[in-house]
Amino acid sequence: LVTWNVGTASPPPDVTSLLQLDSLGPTMDMYVIGLQEVNSRITNFLSDMAFDDPWSIFFMTVLSPLGYIKLSSVRMQGLLLLIFVKHVHLPFIRDIHTHYTRTGLYGYWGNKGGVTIRMSLYGHTVCFMNCHLPAHMENTEQRLDDFEKILEMQFEGENIPSTLDHDLFWFGDLNFRIADYGIHFVRESINNKRYNLLWEKDQLNMAKKKEAFLQDFIEGPLQFKPTYKFDLYSDVYDTSEKKRKPAWTDRILWRVKNLCQNASKEGKFSEEEQTISVTLNNYISHMSYGISDHKPVTGTFGLEVLSQLCYPLVTLNPEGEWSAEHDVLISYSAVPEFPSSAWDWIGLFKVTFRHTNDYVTYAWVEDDEVSSNKDSKQVYMSAAEIPDLGGEFLLGYYSNNLQSIVGISQPFQV
Repeated sequence: LVTWNVGTASPPPDVTSLLQLDSLGPTMDMYVIGLQEVNSRITNFLSDMAFDDPWSIFFMTVLSPLGYIKLSSVRMQGLLLLIFVKHVHLPFIRDIHTHYTRTGLYGYWGNKGGVTIRMSLYGHTVCFMNCHLPAHMENTEQRLDDFEKILEMQFEGENIPSTLDHDLFWFGDLNFRIADYGIHFVRESINNKRYNLLWEKDQLNMAKKKEAFLQDFIEGPLQFKPTYKFDLYSDVYDTSEKKRKPAWTDRILWRVKNLCQNASKEGKFSEEEQTISVTLNNYISHMSYGISDHKPVTGTFGLEVLSQLCYPLVTLNPEGEWSAEHDVLISYSAVPEFPSSAWDWIGLFKVTFRHTNDYVTYAWVEDDEVSSNKDSKQVYMSAAEIPDLGGEFLLGYYSNNLQSIVGISQPFQV
């Protein structure tokens, strides 16, 4: 999970270390990328509504060759939230909804607020919330009020639980500052790596002790330098006339719903009841990035889930050898409870596809059906639509009712 206030800058040349693409451990299953202050001049914003913005294109270009697809995104002015997942998880992610909440300028201007994506992940409700809260030392109460307002927002749709009934990740430029201490003490503590001297005067830590709605949120230890405010392309704190006091403005917190519910019911919780565990593997800042006055922060989490979904809704296979010389067949079968629609389609995708609409061609499951029995159905694709050059592809079944890919084939050669 990444949070980064990019200060209206363009993407950097390389994000290998930010996304930990060079790490020796297992590769990530999912990337959740929350940006603030993405360039949002009105002209940019309007053109970005029709096309992906430069940051989305940039991350797709980096991640799609590695087998990740953009699952969902939501943008409000300068706030952008992107989620990428490995292909293999697509059929087990359902009910994706996005939302945004404006809080800047009495809710009329979207320069501050929150953008949110929720989903059912292997049967568990998970929600990601990227926020940009009001700036300045004296606005702690306003930050808390705005976050409470964002928390209270509801997703539109039937039977979608409220935000707090999800396992919730809250992150962004939360703009909390270090109170009371003067700039010299703060800078001296940072230079000596004695960050712990500053923790108790961090406004978010102070608020968590007294605000009931924050008490279930957990954060990793702040073992890195405050990430605001730096001179561009340097690791030197603000040398301008304003000489802003350093602060941990960029944060990642989480709240596990089962822990909260079980703790409140029992006063304790048992292993059996806890269907999910969230483990923080690392919580770090990335000092080498200098495009803005904030340093990006990442949290790497392990999510342990008792899967409530063991099988995809639809299983797909390409039949026989595929080439552009003849029409080809796809066979598929769906589980009995699958809510199919005449608007469902099966797409042929390159293995490096970027998002759901990035198909090479598609077949309508009803219009292009050639045979059907109780166990499986067959659909044809015209030879004219198959790429002459060939390569490695996969098939994905898109459900119009569920607005997502609900089945994906193994990669195969054309």
